[in-house]
Formats: sequence, C-alpha cells, structure tokens
Amino acid sequence: MFVGREQELDELDSQSRKNIASLIVIKGRRRIGKSRLIEEFAKNVLFYQFAGVVPNDKTTKQSQINEFTSQLKSHFKLSKNIYEDWNAVFIELAKRTNKGRVVILLDEISWMGSEDPDFLGKLKNSWDLHFKKNSKLILFICGSASAWIEKNILSSTAFMGRISYTLTLEELSLADCCKFWKNANNQFTPYDKFKLLSITGGIPRYLEEIQSHLPAEKNIQNLCFKRGGLLTHEFKDIFSDLFGRRSEKYKSIVKLLVQGSLGYGEICEKLKVGKSGLISEYLNDLLMSGFVSRDHTWNPKTGVTSPLLFKYRLRDNYLRFYLKYIENRLPEIERNIFQLKSLSSLQGWASMMALQFENLVLNNREFIHRKLRLSADEIVLENPFFQHPQSRQQGCQIDYMIQTRTNVLYICEVKFSRHEIKKEIIKEVRNKIERLSASKGMSFCPILVHVNGVSDSVIDEGYFTEIIDFGEVLNS
Repeated sequence: MFVGREQELDELDSQSRKNIASLIVIKGRRRIGKSRLIEEFAKNVLFYQFAGVVPNDKTTKQSQINEFTSQLKSHFKLSKNIYEDWNAVFIELAKRTNKGRVVILLDEISWMGSEDPDFLGKLKNSWDLHFKKNSKLILFICGSASAWIEKNILSSTAFMGRISYTLTLEELSLADCCKFWKNANNQFTPYDKFKLLSITGGIPRYLEEIQSHLPAEKNIQNLCFKRGGLLTHEFKDIFSDLFGRRSEKYKSIVKLLVQGSLGYGEICEKLKVGKSGLISEYLNDLLMSGFVSRDHTWNPKTGVTSPLLFKYRLRDNYLRFYLKYIENRLPEIERNIFQLKSLSSLQGWASMMALQFENLVLNNREFIHRKLRLSADEIVLENPFFQHPQSRQQGCQIDYMIQTRTNVLYICEVKFSRHEIKKEIIKEVRNKIERLSASKGMSFCPILVHVNGVSDSVIDEGYFTEIIDFGEVLNS
C-alpha cells in the first residue's frame, strides 16, 4: 500500500512533462520513503534502481563498482563481469537507457561514491555527455545523508545549473498516517493513535508495522520492547549508517535534547566544550538529516526574526522515545524478559509525551491554520517562541505562536494531559501573555490545543478564542 505524497507526486509528474532530461535530488531521513516514492512515480515506465553498499573498513572503490555492475547485469542481462571505472559503468547504463521514457534511481549515493573522490565528477560528465541526450530520461539522486548531498551536490559548482528539482521529504501528515489504520474497525481510539504516533511520528516504514488487530500498547511492546522488534535497534542502525565512526558524538548531542529544547551555548556548556565550528557542523548535519529542528524566535514589535536567537529541538519522536525508554532496557529486551505494563507506568511518561505532542503539532501545524482559517499569505511569522528576561521585560516561553499581517498574535498552548484539562490552564496562558513584550496595538488570541479533553469549566469561561481537539484530526 502506498499512502499520501500527492503533492510530491504532482510535482514529479510536472517534471516528467518537460521536453528535456531531468536530474532530480531527493533527500530526507532514513525510512521516510524516498525510494518508495520514486517507485510509485515510476510504476508505469521503465525503472532501474541502483543502490550503494553500506561502507565498512573493507569497502573499496572497486567493491562499490562491482556491486553496481551486479545490479546492472541483473537489469539488462549483461554478460560482462567487471568494470574497472565509474566512467565505464555510467556509459554502459546511459547506452542502455538512451531512448524512451526511463527513470533511473541512484540510491544512497554517498555510499556509492564513498571510496572514489572523483565519483561525482564522473557522474557529472556522464550526465553532460550521455544521459541528458535522452530528453525523456529522469535521473534521481537520492540519499539519507542530506548534509553530504547538500555539500557535495547541491552546493557544488560542478552540478550548478544541472539540478532540475530538489525535494526534501518530510514526515507524513496526520491524515495520511491515519490511512494506515483504515481497516482497524475503530479499534484504535484517537488517544491510541496518539500513543502510536508519539513513538513512530509520521515515518511510513514504522507505521507499516502497526498491526490493526492488536491493541496500541501491544503494538508498542512488539516494536520497541521485544527482541528483534523493528524499533529496538533502529537507532543504532540509522546512526551508524549515517554518521559512521562519529555516531557517538552525534548521539551525545541528541541525548541533551531529549528533555527539551536548548540554545547553542547551552549545548556547548552541557557537553563541556567550547563554541566551535565542529559542534556547529554536527548540529547542522542533524538538522539536514531531519532529526533536529532549529526554531528561531523574533521580536513581535518589529516582526523581524533574530538570526542569533534560536533553540535546537529534537523533532524526531522515535529518537526521543528510544533514548528515554528503550536504550537502558536493551539487556532485558535481549533476554526477552521485559514486559511493558503500560505507557503510563514508564518513569516521566507524562512529561515526555508532552514533548512528543508538541512535535506532532509543530510538524503538522497546517491543521491549526485551517482551524483558525488562516491562509499562508496572512502569516508573518510562526514558531515556538521564547523571550529572554531583560531589565524591562520578563522571560516568556510559548509553545507555538503565530503573528499575522493584521497585528494579531495567536498564542497557542499545546497541552498534553492524561486527564481533562482544568481551569488552571487559563491562568497559565494569561501569565504568558502578560509577560510578552509586544506593541500596544496588537491583539492577542489565546488558543488551546489538547489531545484528551477539557473540562466544562474551561469551555464555560470563554477565555480561549479557539479550543482545538487534536483527536478530531486523528479521527478523520
């Protein structure tokens, strides 16, 4: 079953309607469905997929070429056994795809060219001299090492003017996530779906593993706390594949963000290292890989984002859940003796779920726009917001704030609770608004986003401009 990605497929279809060959780059987090999207797009044309081998201490340039050759032979029933150079491989492939509608995928390209510094130069020359002569050909360059692709392809002068389109694949929308459970016969309540999404996020590969005939927490037990479960060792696999020998350094940064967002200086301080280009590089790699988000704050009076004021947020729900609850239980899981009593029995579960809930809301903020009837051109700025305390202003932190062209500030309180939200929430939000430093002519619209119900006393008070039930989206 292929789910969602209508907008992405439409864009790729428009690229295919041109009268020239297209070189397209697709990047995104591991398991996000990059290869599957291309397969779906190419299901009615000639499609040839090639994948690099995960590099290790014994990987050589020739071993990567040999693997490519093996795949080439399989596609075209070739008899030749060995190619000694990437030029020869690419020329052979171009010769076999020089006519008609053809889609070629070079998957995990950073692995493919890992042992040959001239790999990309040879690919570029082959594109110029051979591949693009077929006006109906589309060549996809795909990979999870987004930082490598950005540095070596998208920002490279060698490929300047040659890339027709670049697509960064994000998590599936909530509506598309729910399509995985359309045959669940209402077994999953909106709250059950939230619990599953708090671990899987909108990652298609993880959602495919959910068995709709089993209760939500049994699915979580099987995926996360059972020997051989998909998500038991997924963290190690994706980090080792992406970051190699430096994976522990990246992991040390991610672990800091498990408890909440941090500024750059705070990260360096907690790591006990000076502010350096190396830490910035690691953070940028995590950003490009889709695991971390950098949320800039701004001055509501001027509507200008502050380039130096931002916090890093762990936006990937699986990573947080793994580091918080799976990693320290691996010995028990390997012995198959750990049994999940309930999610709520996990230490710190409520506070952790609050962070997961914020991620789901921020990664799907369009549903808030729709509820508030806000179009994209009305929004000046939107993000999690923070305001540092100064001599003339108090500190302030808002889960999500939207500033519009009509000088309206939507103050969104994203609240997870195991029980109905009580009237105390009004005082919390009112205090935040009182601390917020904004122009006198601005209007404030308090918004409450919840997942497990609100008490009648909150509704009767009439304080909130809008109360948005996240469960409605999960029940759609």
